[in-house]
Amino acid sequence: MNLIKKVASERPVDEYRRMSNSIRTVWPLALSAALCVAGTGGAAEPANLFNGKDLSGWVQRGGKATYRVEDGAIVGTTVPNTGNSFLCTEESFGDFVLELEVKQHPGVNSGIQFRSHCFEEEKSYEHGDKTIKVPAGRVHGYQFELDPTNRKWTGGIFEEGRRGWLHPLKDKPEAQAAYRLGEWNRLRIECVGNTLRTWVNDVLCSELVDDWSAEGFVGLQVHGVGNRDEPMDIRWRNIRLTRLEGSKKN
Repeated sequence: MNLIKKVASERPVDEYRRMSNSIRTVWPLALSAALCVAGTGGAAEPANLFNGKDLSGWVQRGGKATYRVEDGAIVGTTVPNTGNSFLCTEESFGDFVLELEVKQHPGVNSGIQFRSHCFEEEKSYEHGDKTIKVPAGRVHGYQFELDPTNRKWTGGIFEEGRRGWLHPLKDKPEAQAAYRLGEWNRLRIECVGNTLRTWVNDVLCSELVDDWSAEGFVGLQVHGVGNRDEPMDIRWRNIRLTRLEGSKKN
């Protein structure tokens, strides 16, 4: 069964303008109900987004950080004087469960993009009484934060290139303690309709309802590091995605 679909090269701005801009955290009971409704058709088998050997099915966007395969993992390495870099799937996903493992150098910020986009021309999005302009070639969309600082917001939901923080982990000590910096960690992202949830090492970190993006690519971020010339690595492995039946397909 073909579990993945092509990334659309462009989506009309009007489609985004019709979306509600309201964001709110949700109660677990309401979210469980949403999952039950979405899951009535069952789910497909997990698909490996990374074959463990090469970067087939992925494309780099944004900055000039390097990506390679080493010991069955994708390794992203910082380089000085470049912007944020993203290794992105060539395919697009709507409703899904994404599971993977990550090991992060303590000196570099990172993240997992999901339901994200990158267009060849500038895009505009209406947000309340403001218009957000995203430059051509700019990766933007939901991000599972990988935070190496003492703030410890790994597992929070940030929106890269657009609205910023949507679900920080302030006053969530259990979620803040879940991530083991410098070690391998298990991550999970679940998207069902407009409901987004994240886990770190089986600890629920974020629950969010947001209508801005119903589908998009997955991306592995190496954050820019300014003029620091010490190479720092982020490693990802065992990247598996299960498309939930009934999700939108182009």
